Amino acid sequence: MKFVKQLFSIDKHPKRGLLAMEWVMIGYLAFTLLIVFFTYTKAANPNEMIWGRIRIAAVTAGMWAVYRMAPCRLTLFLRITVQLALLGWWYPDTYEINRMLPNLDHVFAAWEQTVFGCQPALLFCKAMPWPFFSELMSMGYAAYYPMIVFVVVYYFLFRYHDYERAAFVILSAFFVYYLIYIFLPVTGPTFYFKAAGLNNITQGIFPNVHDYFNYYQDCLKTPGYTDGLFYQMVEGAKAAGERPTAAFPSSHVGISTVLMLLTWHTGDRRVFYVLSVLYVLLCFSTVYIQAHYAIDVLAGLVTGVVLYFTLMQVGKRVCR
Repeated sequence: MKFVKQLFSIDKHPKRGLLAMEWVMIGYLAFTLLIVFFTYTKAANPNEMIWGRIRIAAVTAGMWAVYRMAPCRLTLFLRITVQLALLGWWYPDTYEINRMLPNLDHVFAAWEQTVFGCQPALLFCKAMPWPFFSELMSMGYAAYYPMIVFVVVYYFLFRYHDYERAAFVILSAFFVYYLIYIFLPVTGPTFYFKAAGLNNITQGIFPNVHDYFNYYQDCLKTPGYTDGLFYQMVEGAKAAGERPTAAFPSSHVGISTVLMLLTWHTGDRRVFYVLSVLYVLLCFSTVYIQAHYAIDVLAGLVTGVVLYFTLMQVGKRVCR
């Protein structure tokens, strides 16, 4: 009953303006809207992109109004949750912009070959094709969104004084990665290997596919145990919203690193150790299922740490 009372109890000092995370979203919206205007004649779906942004602005204003009418923990939770949920709309939007730029996968695949002497994304799944291991990898990859939900809800329930700050860090980190993806069109092995041809890849030949992904979105079938439950979950997610974008650095690894550091920040080591198992599986799974090059994973680790410490400091100042 105490929790329910806290949930609906009117805040005596409500937040009057936009939240810091909403300002971050508005800044990203305005910046990308300018890009759409300047590339209007080249973009494939400029009107949809513009109207999508108008709808997001309207939803944000609506959630602000709901909170102002009833400023309590529940309406604040809904207000923040909406912004985090809208990240699913912003992700494929990066493809709509970067598809107008020449693809750079041939450069990153060549770097991968130089660093590792092979293509780990091509060999990892072949070296360990067993159903049990395949399902572990798919489970790790599928754990990405549940991990985000868990950490956000955990802060809301048990670290409410840091809840807004944690949400700000997560959302801001996403938008930093999305900005990178807009100007760095790298699709990852599952798309590039399909476009370049596996014969070329196995011979160490990495052709420049130029604007191929402006017209095609086909990718390799996910390797692994095709009858597995988690395999089917990964395939379903790919069919629903995957686009040839967002490979370098890996936001799966980067955001998960941010989540792990946020979990450590709570001081609850039991939760941290449980999530760390999923985190390790997720990092390896991105290469196993051919979503990322190994260098994407390394870049995700580094950028995730940098973003966490930078955004935590910023959040300390801007989150009331």
